[in-house]
Amino acid sequence: MYRERRFTIFVLIVLVSVTFSFRLFYIQIVDDEYKTEAENNIILTETEYAYRGLLYDRNDKLLVYNNPVFDLMVVPREVKGLDTLKFCQTLEITKEDFEAKLKKAWNYAYGAKPSTFMEMIPEELFAKVQDQLINFPGFFARSRTVRKYPHTSLANSLGYVGEINRRLLNRDTTNYYRQGDYIGISGVESEYEEQLRGTRGVRVKMRNNKGVVKGAFRDGAYDTLSVPGLDLKLTIDLALQQYAEKLMEGKVGSLVAIEPSTGEILALVSAPSYDPNLLSGRDFGTNFQALQQDSLKPIFNRPFMAMYPPGSMFKTVQSLISLQEGVVHPYERIYSDGTLIGDLAPNGYYDVKKAIKNSSNNYYYKVFKRVINRKEDPNQFIDTRIGLEKWKKYVNNFALGEVLDCDLPNVKKGYVPSLERYDRMYGKNRWKYSNIGSLSIGQGELLVTPLQMANLGAILANKGHYFTPHIVKSIGESGQPLEKYRTPNYVGIDSAHFPIVIDGMELVIMEGSGTRAFVPGLGVCGKTSTVQNPHGEDHSGFMGFAPKDNPQIAIAVYVENAGWGGRAAASIAGLVIEKYVSGEITRPWIEEFALKGEFIY
Repeated sequence: MYRERRFTIFVLIVLVSVTFSFRLFYIQIVDDEYKTEAENNIILTETEYAYRGLLYDRNDKLLVYNNPVFDLMVVPREVKGLDTLKFCQTLEITKEDFEAKLKKAWNYAYGAKPSTFMEMIPEELFAKVQDQLINFPGFFARSRTVRKYPHTSLANSLGYVGEINRRLLNRDTTNYYRQGDYIGISGVESEYEEQLRGTRGVRVKMRNNKGVVKGAFRDGAYDTLSVPGLDLKLTIDLALQQYAEKLMEGKVGSLVAIEPSTGEILALVSAPSYDPNLLSGRDFGTNFQALQQDSLKPIFNRPFMAMYPPGSMFKTVQSLISLQEGVVHPYERIYSDGTLIGDLAPNGYYDVKKAIKNSSNNYYYKVFKRVINRKEDPNQFIDTRIGLEKWKKYVNNFALGEVLDCDLPNVKKGYVPSLERYDRMYGKNRWKYSNIGSLSIGQGELLVTPLQMANLGAILANKGHYFTPHIVKSIGESGQPLEKYRTPNYVGIDSAHFPIVIDGMELVIMEGSGTRAFVPGLGVCGKTSTVQNPHGEDHSGFMGFAPKDNPQIAIAVYVENAGWGGRAAASIAGLVIEKYVSGEITRPWIEEFALKGEFIY
């Protein structure tokens, strides 16, 4: 009996010991919940966000800087004995907001790790909160920065920074980003994210049982310093940008100005636009939704994304292709009487220069037919296919129907119709020149972006080549633009064919439809377009460059629903050219006309 009782007691002791040992093993080795809680009572790991690189214009004027804000972090399991009423009054939130935010925080790591309770607290409010944090167990502050803009210019191109979403996190093959990080979403902020973001650091701090930070953990042995991002100098001339935006105020359209010798973008206007400060800070979500719902689409980057028929501006390209192909001589006179296609040019004989000056539709209809129908096949349908395919290659060389690899995202390539397009429309080998003749005057299925038209102005200024347009002039203190922006691209047209076309463009400004762009002594060369619009009034377009002998600026302007190209677009382009080259405006009556914006009469 005694032995049995002793055995029973022994077994119970063993079972209890095993149970405690197993539980201890589970707590210490398997389940890190208690370990985490213990460590959180001693140490606090804070992410030190790097200062994002600053943005400057080409003349070192600050465009974007960092403004300090504070996030209030919380470890839900440590929120004990909190005076909720005082907490809510201090933070200027309701009890319902408090409960919702805390509930959300509990969903992260079961409330055992820090998560954001309230983000981007302004400095004024944080000053009130900071002194009270010791009374709010489980809460602590984390500093970071948001972007601020001293000017309201260039919003669509600068882009904005926002919290990374799940889709972008999944696409991050470098594993650099974490939930809650901020990332460039659009514009320069997105395209140069890797250079701008810098490298985050970590600070490990000790704190007491009340959550008060007492200093660095083990003298900072586990700390890593953040590395600031690189500053960028943009190619933009802020003064020119602001003037161009002023001229485009109250209008819908685009303006792109480029330095032909480098491809540097001097001004980039999308109208209407918005104040970039709206998409920075606590009200980001509300403001973004309002901008998205605006019927005028202010966040739509028109210079790169809007597509229009080029209209008569495209006649410069047609002239160069026909000269290169040898189907027309520069001084060959071709009679045009307006019988083949609608035309406002008077009847008479036209050579290349006069045809550009008077924008003769019938001249280009005949010349384009010579390019397309070379009698390389007796079947006119096949002959047209051969000619169109060859012509399309020329046009693509002008970066039309192709993506200009600019250093901004979402650049559209426009559209140059292919053989397959017409096969779908009419059936294979069932279409001929009469079906595609509208291409001769830049209409029909052709579509271009304002960026491509400004680049066309640069090609004409350079007599046959261009540097890919770009908006970043240098990266870092002694950097340069990327190599691809320093390499010329040739369009495959002999430079000898350009002077006659340029002479015609000069006549457009001196005697033709572009006289509103005439600036005494500057030698402006250009071409206007009245772009057909089936949805309302025609769009006003202009493309050109100046000065003629030493080009400093190439420009394209589109003003939607503004009618003739010689009015709105030519006026605005001429003023921007004069402002950049001369530094002042000598034609106040043109400026008044452009600012007033009453172009249809």
